[in-house]
Amino acid sequence: METHSGRICRKCLTRDMDKSAYFENLHSYIANLDEDLKVSEPLYEKRLSLCKQCDLLWDGMCRGCGCFVELRAVMKKNYCPYDKW
Repeated sequence: METHSGRICRKCLTRDMDKSAYFENLHSYIANLDEDLKVSEPLYEKRLSLCKQCDLLWDGMCRGCGCFVELRAVMKKNYCPYDKW
């Protein structure tokens, strides 16, 4: 029997998940990312505070680019496409 390592997709569509379960899953995903992929905690919080001031933020998503800002902001390789950070 073949075994696979890595993440398992529990649901294919976010609309199938209740809102709190979805965000809990997102926060768990962020917490379990490799530390070398993530920015420092102070930089992460600074990025999030800038997103919170932006008119494009809606329910955890950027209405401009469609990302979940908490996920975009935590990754070293990412940037704000609107030059906010």
